Amino acid sequence: MINGTSQQVGLDPVNSDDATWILTASFVIFTMQTGFGLLESGAVTKKNEVNIMMKNAADIILGGLTYWMYGYGLQYGTGPGTNPFCGVGSFFLDADTENMGIVFATFIFQLSFATTATTIVSGAMAERTDFNAYCVFSFLNTIVYCIPAGWLWGNHGFLKKMGAIDFAGSAAVHLLGGISALVAASMLKPRLRRYDNGIDPLPMGNPINAIVGAFTLWWGWLVFNCGSTFGISNHKWHYAARAAVTTINASVAGGFVGLVNSYRRNRMFLVGDIINSILGALVGVTAGSAFYHPWEAILVGALGAFLVIEFQPLLDKVKVDDPVGAVAVHGIGGLWGMLAVGLLVDDDPLLNLTKGYKGVFKGGGFYIFGVQTLTCVVIGLWSALTTYTILKVINIFLPIRMPLSEETLGADFTEHDIRHDGYNYERIIEELLGQGLKTHTDRSHAPPRTEWDTYLIEKY
Repeated sequence: MINGTSQQVGLDPVNSDDATWILTASFVIFTMQTGFGLLESGAVTKKNEVNIMMKNAADIILGGLTYWMYGYGLQYGTGPGTNPFCGVGSFFLDADTENMGIVFATFIFQLSFATTATTIVSGAMAERTDFNAYCVFSFLNTIVYCIPAGWLWGNHGFLKKMGAIDFAGSAAVHLLGGISALVAASMLKPRLRRYDNGIDPLPMGNPINAIVGAFTLWWGWLVFNCGSTFGISNHKWHYAARAAVTTINASVAGGFVGLVNSYRRNRMFLVGDIINSILGALVGVTAGSAFYHPWEAILVGALGAFLVIEFQPLLDKVKVDDPVGAVAVHGIGGLWGMLAVGLLVDDDPLLNLTKGYKGVFKGGGFYIFGVQTLTCVVIGLWSALTTYTILKVINIFLPIRMPLSEETLGADFTEHDIRHDGYNYERIIEELLGQGLKTHTDRSHAPPRTEWDTYLIEKY
């Protein structure tokens, strides 16, 4: 049988009921892109909110194309030359009638994971990344995800053979994306005048967008984790039900920690603290969501949230500018999620998904904890090196940092011909030209809709 996600945790081959579950989960996970877009657009300034949404669209367009071209093949290929590092074959994916059910179900499910890994990075690069350069990065970034995902979930993968456990992607998606975000943010340097007035977080441009985005991610995460059973037949539905409970328990525990900690530090409840606490808890429980007891999920979520919100200020102290907190949420949350499995996972009597391994606190010794740690190290190194190389090469041909004038005007105006109320673009352009800075003045921009409506009322 052609490799599929049903093999990522040793589950039985899928049937028609399983396929319905997989496809439904894939479609819902796809809507998480809406959540990422709303959250990121709410966290940035108004003059860049459309641009970050457009980058989320580019992630699906370009990431989806490249996952079909080569991503699936490198992750799950079984052709000649397949080795413990990567799969070979199934490039420009197609399948015969006999195998198309499992192949296409696997493809659409994993495509949503691949585009998520790239979208995580977009938040850390927000407000100062050239759109053209970002599109090239989005096109190439599939390589960063698909190979380590194959290590964990493909039958050829060396981490899978060692017994590594990452049920729904704490390492393969989130730790990988968080490390990529750290490298990208470090290479880009901080936004213009970001730290002139200290290291405190900047005000959100649209907190409502950010909260709605968080809710969208929250409910999508339930499907993200439950869908990773890759079906409901036999005993798989038991794991889906458990994953639902552990996911929600971890998230509410994380949200509670966020409320308490935000008030303790600020004497008020800051939106960013609450959102990132919930998301950090969700990232943390993802690797072991099918295996924890409900009380263990509470513990994992609470500690994950605490680690995330304590880590974010450390980045600002060293002037790594991450506008949405992607490094802390996905990097630290993903790291904790993998290590928590090594501590808490227990023997799995129904489908033997854990291959008989037990965590340190369950009397299993340190083997699986060591494997989980090794997984974090190799995926972190792979993500850092490949992201750095890709961005370095792109920067030779297309500067990844926006010019000073365009960053001042905002990417919505310079990249997408959108004017926001409250910005006097003509005056800003005059001042920039007076300082000898080049701007985009070779085309006329459409007036804001409010000005057009006023014109129509006055004229007609």
